[in-house]
Amino acid sequence: MSLFSALTPELPAALEALRAKYDVPALAAASFGSGSIRESAVVGRRKYDDPTPATLNDAFHLGSCTKSMTATLIAMAVDEKKLEWETTLATLFPEYARTTRPEFRTVTVRQLLNQRSGFLSETWPAGSPPDWRRAPGSLSEQRSRYVKLALADAPANPPGTTFLYSNRNYIVAGSILETLTRTPWETWIQQRLFRPLAMTTAGFGAPATPPSKVDAPWPHVVRDGRYVPIPPGVGADNPAVLGPAGTVRCSIEDWARYGLFHLSAARGQSRRLSPAVSRELYTPPKGSGYACGWSVPNRSWGGGMVLTHTGSNTMNFAVIWLAPRRDFGVVAAVNQGNAGADAACDAVASLLIERYRKI
Repeated sequence: MSLFSALTPELPAALEALRAKYDVPALAAASFGSGSIRESAVVGRRKYDDPTPATLNDAFHLGSCTKSMTATLIAMAVDEKKLEWETTLATLFPEYARTTRPEFRTVTVRQLLNQRSGFLSETWPAGSPPDWRRAPGSLSEQRSRYVKLALADAPANPPGTTFLYSNRNYIVAGSILETLTRTPWETWIQQRLFRPLAMTTAGFGAPATPPSKVDAPWPHVVRDGRYVPIPPGVGADNPAVLGPAGTVRCSIEDWARYGLFHLSAARGQSRRLSPAVSRELYTPPKGSGYACGWSVPNRSWGGGMVLTHTGSNTMNFAVIWLAPRRDFGVVAAVNQGNAGADAACDAVASLLIERYRKI
């Protein structure tokens, strides 16, 4: 009998109760394991003041959950001998030698992905354009300029010594991939992750399309107790240059497919990542609980080590939990960025975990 055969078709009703409790526009969730999606549902509306329902095919913004995707691409490059975990930024970006701060020259790829590079937590380096959305050049060219500016900024602390979460680490990591492959990060992630994993809804930026169509979940914020839908367009997401750190969107089931890939890799069973590289991907440095786009705590329901991350562009919220030792995972997302969005996702994750524990 399947491990999940005892589950009932009551998930939509349970999600709707939580959506109403936390008063969010739409709520999506899925659980998965043993190579397949076990449960999935989406409830609510694409836009708070519009009756159009959200659907299973709708894409939700994943925010910083994108970081593990960029780290995965780096891990694949390591597996393919394109670089090493200990390759330094000085080696990767010799063209910026004259303006790079001495502290950053020896920062390694591993330190970058583990958020121990010393980069400031502030996303935009000194000297950045006033609006990256209107910066000239291709996205790869913009990221190259971004790297030069970031490497010239004073570090927040000595590299390699302290965990400090920063989008800079992953924008630089995206530029590393572009340098190695001569391919835009957006193209590379589609070729190496989205297509092989059949993530057909995956893309970048705000899901809905201008002008003001309700064809996908709109992002929302709550201001002075009132819901404010953010119209599709320029202001509905961060500038695209930030992509490797947090602009991926996809349906809840496509995100579950990505989770299944990492459950397999973390168990050393992936056909696309070697066990040795996989171990490095999920192992934090001593004294830290963060590794390559994942927080790595222990949870009894997960049998010990689990992988998790949250993501938000301040207008959406998402969370993922993976328990490799139990071969089980959950994902949840809402199209709102504050005022209970995180609590709604946590409640959904807890619900799915409890449903799993009762089997």
